Amino acid sequence: MNDWPEGFSGDNRGSRYGRGSSSAQPESARVMRQVRRGPAASPGQAGYGAPAYGGGVPPQPSYVDGGGHGGDGYDSGYNTGQVYGSPGGRGPGGPGDGLYEPRPAPNWRRRIKVTAITLVTLLVVTSVGTYFWADSKLNRDVDLSKVIDRPEAGEGTNYLIVGSDSRKGMSAEEKKKLHTGSAEGKRTDSMMILHTGGGAPTLISLPRDSNVTIPSFKGSDSGKLYPATGRQTKLNAAYAEDGPELLVRTVEANTGLHIDHYVEIGFAGFANIVDAVGGVEMNIPQDIKDTKSGADLKKGTQTLDGEQALAFVRTRYALRGSDLDRTKNQQKFLSALANQVATPGTVLNPFKLYPTMSAGLDTLVVDKDMSLFDLASMFWAMKGVSGGEGKSMNMPIAGNSPNGNLQWNTAKVKTLVNELKNDDPVTVSGN
Repeated sequence: MNDWPEGFSGDNRGSRYGRGSSSAQPESARVMRQVRRGPAASPGQAGYGAPAYGGGVPPQPSYVDGGGHGGDGYDSGYNTGQVYGSPGGRGPGGPGDGLYEPRPAPNWRRRIKVTAITLVTLLVVTSVGTYFWADSKLNRDVDLSKVIDRPEAGEGTNYLIVGSDSRKGMSAEEKKKLHTGSAEGKRTDSMMILHTGGGAPTLISLPRDSNVTIPSFKGSDSGKLYPATGRQTKLNAAYAEDGPELLVRTVEANTGLHIDHYVEIGFAGFANIVDAVGGVEMNIPQDIKDTKSGADLKKGTQTLDGEQALAFVRTRYALRGSDLDRTKNQQKFLSALANQVATPGTVLNPFKLYPTMSAGLDTLVVDKDMSLFDLASMFWAMKGVSGGEGKSMNMPIAGNSPNGNLQWNTAKVKTLVNELKNDDPVTVSGN
């Protein structure tokens, strides 16, 4: 006895794929019967077991062509993968109903423009912030307006660069490590004039033992006028007597050259800058061992850290030319340091740039009119000297004066000053 409704008998299933079928043909052709809702069949009407269909259940399509298409033209759409009338099987509505519109292609030109604007804005904000941060750290303690009877300014810019033995802010351990001693007050170990202008820069060392005449001057703190007495002494004594203002006044009075800016750095600041840039490579011309400065260096090319660098620029007792040889070493090292600071590896690396700037700016003492642009110009000019684009020399020396100090060559100094005032190439040679 067959309990299956008509159309579901085992005979009707034939070779179709499904349960109990040995055929590999998929069952995709089978369709769901549609059931029309209507009045319930009354007893006596045809049911599932009857050969005819009652009013509530419409006749089911026959699978005449084996593809799921009946004689009445009904097509479920399953054969083509279409669901709910959606072409391509993409769901309700299909691509034409607006629910699944394709994404527009990315506008790369606009993205690049937005990215560029963002980067430029970030760069500007960072640069402006860095400028004001660095500008606020400069110690503008020197007032050149207190200097009296100044010579007229010439062409170009003249910087007086001073290395002092200031131990300000150094601990006892640092003083011992750097062999600075614990002397009170400040003296100057090195003095240089850097001239910049339309041509190549010129760096001139002023030996600390140079014989100079102390001119009339106004006290930097008291404002009292001290008349000239013709007193002659070493150049570094002017700094020890009344600080930067008297040193500038003495240099100007003995050379006739106008000093535009003043820059000073102490022991600790010098060593910190060197360490911040990762050391400075130098070619040491000879073995140097000096117990006073702490220098213990071998001949040859090597990278000096802050402690070694400070010992190198302070050494004079181990050198044949004493102070004159020391000034030459100071020039070489400061030029090499400026060259190291100005390299892309430092300038473009914030992890080096900011520590270097902080180490230098915290300990630099400059005049009240000094700007960051002036400071950058000074370092750039020193970098040029290191690269061979400029000239470095000592102030021309004629010999020793009667008091044992170094006497300048008056004629050569006059020619040198005139060339600097006119921003002409320097033809004078120093010792």
